Amino acid sequence: MSVQSLNYPSIAYREAGKFEEYRFEKIHNVIFESSEEASVIVAQEIADLIRSKQAKNKVCVLGLATGSSPIRVYEELVRMHKEQGLSFHNVITFNLDEYYPMKKDDQQSYHFFMHYHLFNHIDINPQNVHIPDGTIPQEELYQYCIDYEMRIKEVGGLDFQLLGIGRTGHIGFNEPGSHYNSSTRSITLDHITRIDASPSFLGINNVPRKAITMGIGSIKKAKRIVLLAWGSNKAHVIKNTIEGNITSEVPATYLQQHDNTTFVLDAGAAAELTRIKTPWLVTSCVWTENLKRKAIVWLCEKVNKPVLKLTDKDYNNHGMSGLLAEQGPAYDLNISMFNTLQHTITGWPGGKPNADDFNRPERALPVRKRVIIFSPHPDDDVISMGGTFDRLVEQGHEVHVAYQTSGNIAVSDEEALKYAEFSFEMTGQKDARLKSIIEALTHKYTSKDLDFEIRRIKGLIRRKESLGATRYIGLPDNQVHFLDLPFYETGTIKKNKLSDKDLTIMKTFVSEVKPHQIFAAGDLADPHGTHKICLDAVLETIKSLKGESFMKDCWLWLYRGAWHEWDTYEIEMAVPMSPDQVLKKRRAIFYHQSQKDGVMFQGDDEREFWVRVEDRTQDTAKKYNDLGLAEYAAMEAFKRYHF
Repeated sequence: MSVQSLNYPSIAYREAGKFEEYRFEKIHNVIFESSEEASVIVAQEIADLIRSKQAKNKVCVLGLATGSSPIRVYEELVRMHKEQGLSFHNVITFNLDEYYPMKKDDQQSYHFFMHYHLFNHIDINPQNVHIPDGTIPQEELYQYCIDYEMRIKEVGGLDFQLLGIGRTGHIGFNEPGSHYNSSTRSITLDHITRIDASPSFLGINNVPRKAITMGIGSIKKAKRIVLLAWGSNKAHVIKNTIEGNITSEVPATYLQQHDNTTFVLDAGAAAELTRIKTPWLVTSCVWTENLKRKAIVWLCEKVNKPVLKLTDKDYNNHGMSGLLAEQGPAYDLNISMFNTLQHTITGWPGGKPNADDFNRPERALPVRKRVIIFSPHPDDDVISMGGTFDRLVEQGHEVHVAYQTSGNIAVSDEEALKYAEFSFEMTGQKDARLKSIIEALTHKYTSKDLDFEIRRIKGLIRRKESLGATRYIGLPDNQVHFLDLPFYETGTIKKNKLSDKDLTIMKTFVSEVKPHQIFAAGDLADPHGTHKICLDAVLETIKSLKGESFMKDCWLWLYRGAWHEWDTYEIEMAVPMSPDQVLKKRRAIFYHQSQKDGVMFQGDDEREFWVRVEDRTQDTAKKYNDLGLAEYAAMEAFKRYHF
């Protein structure tokens, strides 16, 4: 199976007025629920191409991409090689790009990436592997790029080109402004591209400013192109690329001119496409409760009215006449939606005792609940749900906070040096080990043993900061748990996959607490991926324990807030905060001093975490108020995960 063969109407059909929901789309695309499923199908298409070329005794020329998007594709190709006998003896590869300057053995190099994820595990002839060389002297670079282009031409051109896409709309490293006919060349990287790469380089100052890349013209010559995009971070650029006009400001839009391109998307990356975000604007809809809620909240924002002031005309003028005909008039729709939204608001996140809970987001019983707050890093609890955390403790629930990872790599060497020097002074300058650590941190060198000790110091810093915050909120130390899941402890940005050891730690902990409520991070925009792995750990744990009697009474609530917030229509529990609670949450965040100023993994938001989360919680409260509901200083939002 190929993604090209999956159901999607042709341009001719769309231009003929059929399949109207696709009418804004100018590039063939296929949407999957998960990147896992999508990656397997893309790998299968590549494997089928390789085998078909082998059957004709021809070479198969692949253009390959790097970054996080194609990793699962490469893993599946490796699996097919090892388990199904897929051979790469006839394959010639050309990679899109490489940082410049960049040594081949540097772990941030794409040369290292490709061998680590693919080439070291298959039977490809090393002479058939071509990756731009980041060590070429500057004076030889121009000719090198010409020669790279000629090598592709000499083997008959690219049969298949795999692409990712950057938030600037770059493909390869063709940044905004790239010409549609550009060829392989050196290029200066966009600031946003460097920000996105900064976690891998432990800070933007370490990210190269230049790269070597195949050009737009080089890419468009490929006989077949498949572009991968995963996650909500890519949603806006995907919409602009698929539905927008061709422009050098979004280089990926040039792919609209290629007649054999497919964009392979997961649900997050496809979220802004018109037929997904606002389907009522392009086609008739089956009005489920969730779609109705989404549409009415959107309509309020569109016409700038609270929900109770919407009119029949508002519904009719904005593609919702079908809803009005089925469930109207506007008066009835408005009251029903107002009540639905009102019932998401509660000051009792653990349930209100001795109260009718029919219209409340949480159950009244048991009155005193056992609660687990899973925090991927040792500050996500107070950053994303500090006000709710405080409420749960204040209202007498048995709250357990579980920090899933040590968070050690997010502590700077400078911060670790400060504590190492303090400890050295306190020991009377007698600890030789500490002296070695101080010298290593000062002069920026390390060894395997010293690296472990330095990470241990950094982990202790975060652990003690966490205890400071939880004590401030009033949680006993014996209800604070540091799980230190092994998948995280690689010492680098790249983490291991979840293992049985990780899941055993999680299952043992959950089984001991026997919770009625679990709060977990659903903020998958985390720029270094730890949140997703930690959520996967929670979901796998729940799945494995679902037969236990205590799990029948357990509800899972997902929080966001560090990078993005739930859309208003998605919120199922909104916990309001007073100005005093906003201030208390801020002070709890301040206990995480190593993360307060110049945090290493900022993403593209220059604000400090406490500022950005206050702005987001205030924005959530404002959105509720704009819908005609009560005005609060701030709100934390949650979505229930039904398992």
